[in-house]
Amino acid sequence: MLPPDHFLLQPRQDFLIGVQEGHIDTSTLAAHDFDVDTRTGFMPPDPPLSRLPAQWELWETALDAAMQAKLQLSVKRCLTVEEKNSSESWREHVRKLPVLPMSELTHSELLLRRAHHVLTFIMHFYIYTLPLSSSVLIPEPISVPLVAISNHLQLPPVVTYSDNVLYNWDIIHPRAQTELGFEAPALDNLRSQDMFSGTIDEQEFYLASARIELRGVEALELMRATMDELFVGDKIAIRRITAYLYKLASVVGDLTTILLDVRKGCDPNTFYHSIRPWFRGADSDPAHRKWVFEGVEEQPTDLSGPSAGQSALIHALDVFLGLDNCNVVEGGVAPDQRTLLRRMQIYMPRYHRNFLRHLSTSPRPVRTFVMQTRSDMNLLDAYNSAVQSVKEFRDAHIKIVAIYIIAPAARERTELEHADPEAKEVGKQVLMGTGGTDLVRFLKGVRDKTAEAVVEPTL
Repeated sequence: MLPPDHFLLQPRQDFLIGVQEGHIDTSTLAAHDFDVDTRTGFMPPDPPLSRLPAQWELWETALDAAMQAKLQLSVKRCLTVEEKNSSESWREHVRKLPVLPMSELTHSELLLRRAHHVLTFIMHFYIYTLPLSSSVLIPEPISVPLVAISNHLQLPPVVTYSDNVLYNWDIIHPRAQTELGFEAPALDNLRSQDMFSGTIDEQEFYLASARIELRGVEALELMRATMDELFVGDKIAIRRITAYLYKLASVVGDLTTILLDVRKGCDPNTFYHSIRPWFRGADSDPAHRKWVFEGVEEQPTDLSGPSAGQSALIHALDVFLGLDNCNVVEGGVAPDQRTLLRRMQIYMPRYHRNFLRHLSTSPRPVRTFVMQTRSDMNLLDAYNSAVQSVKEFRDAHIKIVAIYIIAPAARERTELEHADPEAKEVGKQVLMGTGGTDLVRFLKGVRDKTAEAVVEPTL
């Protein structure tokens, strides 16, 4: 028998109305288990650390030096001797750094996150300023602490979505504070902390994802409210779930708008030639070089670069709506691509992986409930509207990929063929994402899989 004040016995809240006076707000229950904040979702509620304490200042100054020197990619055309020398001088400085102790870092998740961010940025600066003819030997002052820190965080030792987006932001103007703490940052009150190119284009690319994460907080709240009602399953619950799903479709529509708005601040050619190459993981290295972590006995194997597929928010939408388990038909996503979606979760913060695992084990999945109640046309239409909104988000993603990667890559191939007729073989290569995916096939497969999830009414 539960005590009369137990939260499970409290009057049911309607999320769209809000917490009624005298009711207990259960929205934050267990959120700490998954590092999900009710104001900022998968992003931390406060700006991430912008600098490590003094004992790791050498890492920070090395990163500062790379950014301030505006180191250039080795694949840049017409790289000057001065630019080459500047890069080599910086790399020599990195090689001469001492291997700093890490024991005190392990007491703080916030310190570990900042250390992973700084060291992976240094590593990518190091690798992608190397001539393509050079072997990739990551020096011990970087490789040894990075692998150890990554093991603590249960993350691969490579730049991830969380390094670029979740833990790489700050606010421009001070936020208002209430008795519950600081308000979530406004979508136009964000800036990035660290960048490879130092361009506004790079910042806007990161912030587009950050804004999606923040706007997606309401989607997470709607998921929670829906799951609460699924446990009841009565007529009131069905009406509420219907309203929540319609609202979810609207929120995902906002995410699509934010995604497409990246075009306002990020130039496609700048992105393709001056920003994207810094992100590449080992499996999309332009010279197909093996990355060797010096001083590390067991060499890392998961070394794909950052990708939007590493966003727990987008995975959560799939899992919640049951899109991750739909029947696969011809033209849909292949089994190896399903595996790839799972592989992307390796690159997420471990608490966010736990959240997705928790979400996927719900005893009352919303898709199952809708299929069992498909005679309710309003509920069916609301669910299909939510599915359609996710499909449209994926359509927008494909459009962005076409603008920012496929079109510039085609122009680059044409230029290479004009300069060197024997370069036609380059055009036959599969276009890879920074996460190591067959980009076009993967995105279209996932989009088509989403479209298949629409539930048909009972005849």
